Amino acid sequence: MRVDLVVKNIGQLVTMAGPPRPRTRKDITEFSIIESGALVISGGRIAGVGKDSILRDFEIQGDTPIIDAGGGCVTPGLVDAHTHPVFYGWREKELALKLKGYSYMDILQEGGGILNTVRKTRGATEDELVVQGQKFLNRMLAHGTTTIEAKSGYGLNLEGELKSLTVLKELDRTHPVDIIPTFLGAHVVPEEYKGNKQDFVDLVINEMIPEVAAQGLADFCDVFCEEGVFTIEESRDILLAGRKYGLRPKLHADELVPFGGAELAAEVGAATADHLLCSSDAGIKAMVARGVMGVLLPGTSFSLMLPHFAPAVKMLEMGLPLALATDFNPGSSPTESLQIIMNLASLKLKMTPEEVMTAVTINGAYAAGRGDSAGSLEQGKLGDVVIWDAPNIEFLMYHYGVNLVDKVIKKGVVVVDGGRVLYETC
Repeated sequence: MRVDLVVKNIGQLVTMAGPPRPRTRKDITEFSIIESGALVISGGRIAGVGKDSILRDFEIQGDTPIIDAGGGCVTPGLVDAHTHPVFYGWREKELALKLKGYSYMDILQEGGGILNTVRKTRGATEDELVVQGQKFLNRMLAHGTTTIEAKSGYGLNLEGELKSLTVLKELDRTHPVDIIPTFLGAHVVPEEYKGNKQDFVDLVINEMIPEVAAQGLADFCDVFCEEGVFTIEESRDILLAGRKYGLRPKLHADELVPFGGAELAAEVGAATADHLLCSSDAGIKAMVARGVMGVLLPGTSFSLMLPHFAPAVKMLEMGLPLALATDFNPGSSPTESLQIIMNLASLKLKMTPEEVMTAVTINGAYAAGRGDSAGSLEQGKLGDVVIWDAPNIEFLMYHYGVNLVDKVIKKGVVVVDGGRVLYETC
């Protein structure tokens, strides 16, 4: 077998090998770590994983690239299962409002927040959005993220939503990071439909969803199901319409108040329900029963200065499989780094290092619909690997505020070295 790349002298090789499904806390008790490990990549995919002795099973030529991990920690490429990377302009001016006590909904209702971003994004060209998106993706890649789920939602009309999804398609074609697109036409009600929300819901259902599906621009359909945004009934209608056209449901659920979003996610068979700060126990139990994953976004709680975070420990105890994500966006979570999310999950959500690593690798992959190809270092999966300047995963959760990535390998090619993105390989 032709060998493209070898990584050897790995102190802690975190493979995430296990059952081919989202992992619950029960699964995490048998965490898959190999001491003094090595891995082999061929044809862009994992060909061998194990102790250093596995290298005897391969014909390694003199010109085969060999990376010495120096006894460091090696994990799968990180998967960010909830991002909003197609926007134009930042919203740093809102920080002063938040410091004065304005809530997220206060800012939105005064025409700021998402509506501010919509105005700027509608005015941007596809080329401008691609150039800015590449910068975001480079930062994600430099911090160890190799796959993302990415949402539209700052167009909020047919033209704008198609433009955003087309930008995601172009970014996926031209950048190493794999992008799984989600249609979020029902992010908020745009200003031109103020006082006439039903007409906007009808537009999403009867025009946007059919055209997005016809052009094959999205895998999922998402809705911001929240008090003051879209009701349970409106969200249900949109998600069922998306499902009719082959777009699997996702939803922003119970972020700011208890609203029944978790129950709706279970009812419609959603792939994930995200945020879940205020979900009821009954809603979480329903999600567990229907196989709906939870995606927690502690960066949003942190950035919005909310008094609480999602009850991750209770959810894990109830049997809910969890992913973690940045919620990268210009307003409520302006960070491309999954590493800071890992730190917050440990320090604020009280998740163990094993639970956190599961949530940003294999569970993130399943949340993004890529559990069969990403999220673990197993034979046949993509050769997406992070080599850390850290001895173990505990160190990743403990040492915060810096980028601990040494190298990132994407499909067998080194795309980050010494923390620097290698543009010539992109």
